[in-house]
Amino acid sequence: MTVRGKLLFAQLPLVVALAIVGLIAVSSVASLGRHSEVLLQQNYRSVLAAQRMRDALEQAEDTAVLFWASGRQTTDEAQAWLALFERELAAAEGNITEPKEAETLVELRRHWTTFREQLDRFSRLPGETRARFIVDQLQPAAAVVRDTTQRLLDINQDAMVSKGQLARREAAHISTLMISTALGALLLGALMTSMVTRRLTQPLELLARTVTHLRDGDFDTRVSIAGNDEVAHLGASINAMATRLSQYRGSSLGELLLTQEASQSAIDSLPDPVAVFDLNGNVLNINKAAESLLHIQLESKAAPLEGVEPAVRECLERVRLHVLSGKGPYVPRGFDDAVRIAGDDGEYYLLPRATPVHTEEGAVAGATVILQDVTRLRRVDDLRNNLVSTVAHELRTPLTSLRMAIHLCLEHVGGPLSDKQADLLYAAREECERLQAIVDELLDLARIQSGRIELHCAPLQPSALIDAVIDAHRGLAEEQHVLVEREDLPGLRSVLADRERIQLVLSNLFTNAVRHTPAGGRIALRAVADNGAVRFEVADTGVGIPAEYLTSIFDRFVRIPDTPGGTGLGLSIAKEIVEAHKGQIGVSSRPGEGATFWFTLPTAV
Repeated sequence: MTVRGKLLFAQLPLVVALAIVGLIAVSSVASLGRHSEVLLQQNYRSVLAAQRMRDALEQAEDTAVLFWASGRQTTDEAQAWLALFERELAAAEGNITEPKEAETLVELRRHWTTFREQLDRFSRLPGETRARFIVDQLQPAAAVVRDTTQRLLDINQDAMVSKGQLARREAAHISTLMISTALGALLLGALMTSMVTRRLTQPLELLARTVTHLRDGDFDTRVSIAGNDEVAHLGASINAMATRLSQYRGSSLGELLLTQEASQSAIDSLPDPVAVFDLNGNVLNINKAAESLLHIQLESKAAPLEGVEPAVRECLERVRLHVLSGKGPYVPRGFDDAVRIAGDDGEYYLLPRATPVHTEEGAVAGATVILQDVTRLRRVDDLRNNLVSTVAHELRTPLTSLRMAIHLCLEHVGGPLSDKQADLLYAAREECERLQAIVDELLDLARIQSGRIELHCAPLQPSALIDAVIDAHRGLAEEQHVLVEREDLPGLRSVLADRERIQLVLSNLFTNAVRHTPAGGRIALRAVADNGAVRFEVADTGVGIPAEYLTSIFDRFVRIPDTPGGTGLGLSIAKEIVEAHKGQIGVSSRPGEGATFWFTLPTAV
């Protein structure tokens, strides 16, 4: 038998039970209806006859009296009412259904005969005696007939009420019988259906356990189901599949799948979110950290990044496009590139990194983006910045006092100084000035990084900025015997910048170039258009920058060994100022061939 046939057979007991209940219900209701109809019809005919006899009696009596009062003889109208009474009396006599009804009808027949006789005598009496006859004979005879007719009516009405109550009791009995039968049939049908269904589902449960073992990697398990139905065929197919899977596991392709599972387990073990994109921007793979922290839903083929915060989504798109556009791996410039997200334990800072995925031919096939959790490092960096700012503030007051004391000593306020003492004080004053410059740079850097620095931007001509820097530091270049050239192109648009801050950036780049360019060298300052912005460049023919320092030259306190320089804060401050203007800063150099520092500023609208 097929599975469909077994399912139909399992439902058969319940169907049979319902059919039995239905047949009993229909039969009982039909029987009750026929019984009630017969009973009500019989009594209703007697009630109708009694009512009609009562009406006919009153009409016959009234007609006879009315005609006598008018001086006329009784007409056919009175005879018609008398005939109607006679017919209905005969009908009642032929429809006796109650025990006392026969006696009442015999009595009614006798009283009716008496009334007819009195009515005939009334019609033959002379006119002067009729009035007395009506009062003494006719009306009492009519009253007796009327009372007897009413008693007949009451007997049948009481019988109808009694039979209605009997019908209700019978209906209640039938309802109880139907409910009992329905419950018994349903219980029996459910029991038999459950037994048949259990026998049918046992092979399916066996199949489910076997499939579970196969899912867990136990390819040696087998299922044994007797029969020739679809479930048995399915069991045989599962056994064949298990055999193929066991063989497949030992093949090279199976080893490849195991390697893929191991790779997925490896990236899932990483605490940082990882996402792999193809050339079209589709998400190919993610790890568990990306699911939990970024809420990327790889199952959502239409929009897996739909649940990602907008800032994180923008970061992923920017980094992915950087790699897929052929610019190589994306390396963050610092903690400022970190994106902030809200988590269950507070805020997280994720620093993006990305590398291209290459094909065997070397072409870019996708991008792997890693968002490194730098929350703790970011907090440590903030603490370090706060510490530097605090130390710089604390040094400023005693340093000012020290400078004032040295200045007063050099002014001979405390008395004359020897030449050696004056030389030492001059050296101390220079070191104090240098220390004051360091403190000022530290405070400027702290204000810039905390966002407390205010930029007063206005449209400025690039040539004016370059001229101001050259004029301010021309003497330093002449002392170092360095040639300064100016190469800005005419017709450049104005830039929107803070004059004081941008001149500080240009001055820092220019003085660095002077310090690192030997005598006889050349420094060029130029401004060129660059995709809707203006690019400022300071190029020198100095010693250049080693390749390992190019990526960290703008970090704080970075100095190249064996080269003259300051504190290592100038370039970091310049970077912060340029980025506060929504610009970019960079450097290109080769050792021994000089260096070119550049930065961009947006043009004024």
